[in-house]
Amino acid sequence: MNDTDVLIDGRKYTICGFESDEYLQQIASYINRKFTEFRKKDYYRRLDLDLRNVLLAINIADDYHKAKRKVKELQSEGELKDKMVLEMKHEIIDLQEQAKKDEEERKKLETSLEKAEKRIIELETRLKQKK
Repeated sequence: MNDTDVLIDGRKYTICGFESDEYLQQIASYINRKFTEFRKKDYYRRLDLDLRNVLLAINIADDYHKAKRKVKELQSEGELKDKMVLEMKHEIIDLQEQAKKDEEERKKLETSLEKAEKRIIELETRLKQKK
């Protein structure tokens, strides 16, 4: 367990947790940024302390849920991209196999063409000899 002194809204607090001092300081900094953000709004200064704290808590919860939703979206995008990459790999394998078959067919056709050309030369030679 880790005890860390932090400043939040000008007051010193001791936060206990299993996280590092640095992490707990980051949390305090986040809360201080939120306080600063709200203080810039005229209506916030007119609210009583309890309402200010509730408004701050609601805003932090909103940030949390938006971040959580964004993480899910990114995970879904990542899963979709992984699926697309896998499909592309399968397509590449299929194309490579087809290219191999096409190359074998091309070689067979070349061999047939060479045989046909030899046969034509042979037949032309015989034809000339008969004349």
